[in-house]
Amino acid sequence: MTENSSASGGTGLPASIEAAWGLRDRPVKGPKPGLTLDRIVAAAVAVAASDGIAAVSMGRVAKELGASTMSLYRYVSAKEELYVLMQEAAMGAPAPLPALEDGAGWREALSQWAWAQRRMFHRNLWSLRIPIAGPPASPHSVAWWEQGLQALEGSGLGEGDKISVILLVSGFVRNEAVLMSDLAAAVEAKGVPPRAVMAQWERTVKQLADPVRHPALSRLLATGVMSEPDDADHAFVFGLERVLDGVEVLVRKGGPV
Repeated sequence: MTENSSASGGTGLPASIEAAWGLRDRPVKGPKPGLTLDRIVAAAVAVAASDGIAAVSMGRVAKELGASTMSLYRYVSAKEELYVLMQEAAMGAPAPLPALEDGAGWREALSQWAWAQRRMFHRNLWSLRIPIAGPPASPHSVAWWEQGLQALEGSGLGEGDKISVILLVSGFVRNEAVLMSDLAAAVEAKGVPPRAVMAQWERTVKQLADPVRHPALSRLLATGVMSEPDDADHAFVFGLERVLDGVEVLVRKGGPV
C-alpha cells in the first residue's frame, strides 16, 4: 500500500481519487498519528465554508489539523487535487429522484434533478469557486451525471444530445447559484436587508434613467414590479421552465434540426 498520492494506476487519476473509487487502499498512517485523507478533506471543507475557497491552502489546512504542511503531501499531491476531493465531499451521492421511481416523464425527472443540484450548491456555495478542470471523474460527480442521463431515458434523444442537455441544465443551475451567491455577498457587505438594497437601486436608477435614452427601463420602473415582495425561487423556476421548454421542443423534433 503506497502513501504517495502522486502515483496513479491505469486510470491516469491521482492516487487519492483512485482511492475514492475504491481502486486502491486509502493511506491510513502519516507522520502525525490520526492524520487521514478524510480528516484532511474535512478540514479543508471547514475552512472553505467559513472563509471561502481562497482561504484554502495546504499550509492553512495543516495548521487546522495541527500537522506539518509536508505531511499533507503524503495524502494529496497538490491543492488542485484537494479541491476535487473537497467538491466530492460537498456534492455527496445524489438522492433518488421520485420521478424515476414513479415512472414520471423525462421533464419532471430532469426538473427534480436540477432542483437537487441547486440545493446542493446552495448548501456549499464555496464549491462554486472551484475552477472546473475537466469532465467529471470522481465517484459522486459521475453519479450526478449518471442520474441526469437516466432522467432523459424516455426522451428519445440520442446520447450526444443527452449530454448537451445535461450541460445546458447543469450550466443554468450553476450560473443561478453563482449569481445568488454574489448578490448575497454584496448584500452582506452592505449590512442592510435585501429589500433595502433593491429599494436603493430602484431610487438611484429612476434618477439616472432617461425616458428618451432608456424607454424600456423607464417603463419597467414605472410599473413598480421591482418593488414587489421577493420570491427567492421565482427566477430559478422561470429560467428552468424556459430551459425545459426548449428541451421539449428538441424532444418533439426528435433531435437537432
